Amino acid sequence: VTTTFVKDMKLELDRPSAASASAASTKSIRVFIDQYGDIFVDNQPVRIYSLQSKLRDMLRVSTDKSILVVTDETVAAKLVLEVVDQSRLAGASDVGVATEQESS
Repeated sequence: VTTTFVKDMKLELDRPSAASASAASTKSIRVFIDQYGDIFVDNQPVRIYSLQSKLRDMLRVSTDKSILVVTDETVAAKLVLEVVDQSRLAGASDVGVATEQESS
C-alpha cells in the first residue's frame, strides 16, 4: 500500500479565473509557474527542456496519471501551453490548468 502527500508550494500566484472551473484530484502531480516564468515540480526548479523527462519519471511511479498546472495569471499563454504540451508528451492522461472559480 502506498500513499502520496501533496503539499502546495508557498508561491504567491494570482490564478486566472474561469466560470467552468472544477475540483482537481489531490493526487495530481502539480507543476507551478510563478510570475517570473520559473517552473517548479516537487518544490524544485525545473527548466522547460528537462520538464518532460522529470514528469515522465514521476508518472512512472504515480497511480494517478494526471498533472495540474498551477500558474500566475500574468504568465504568458505560450509558456503555459508549452508546459501543458510537455506534460502530455511525458505521458499524462489528463492535464489541467488551475483557476479560481468565478463567483456570480
